Amino acid sequence: MSYQLLIDDLHERLAACGWTDVRPAFGFVLLSLRDRPASMRDLTATLGTTKQAVSKLIDAMVAVGYVDRSIDPGDSRAKQVQLTPRGRELLATVEQIYAELEAGWESTIGRSQVDAIRRDLETVVRAAHGGQLPAIRPVG
Repeated sequence: MSYQLLIDDLHERLAACGWTDVRPAFGFVLLSLRDRPASMRDLTATLGTTKQAVSKLIDAMVAVGYVDRSIDPGDSRAKQVQLTPRGRELLATVEQIYAELEAGWESTIGRSQVDAIRRDLETVVRAAHGGQLPAIRPVG
């Protein structure tokens, strides 16, 4: 329920800032592309879903201008996906809103408790994945 509260609050604030075309699944792609472009194959593996589902998601994100596709320089048969300037702006807005939401949690339970929750959740996730943090994936 706390995760859903966080996501719901994020999307309410995004809409209030004018980001009305953002779907929850976009966040996983934004995070996957934060540091560098990725091939469609890599996104399929990272998101843990089908090639068709990733293709539809990327099509939707291209349509609203958050990502673009180009020929992968390492394989001319493959497509590479990268954030557009608008996508980077959205990612920066998301990160700012998350910081504000976390500050709200801090005002309710304190910084040390928020830090403890983060550490505990990371420990649980690492334990479930052989000591490693897995790729960021959508739920379901």
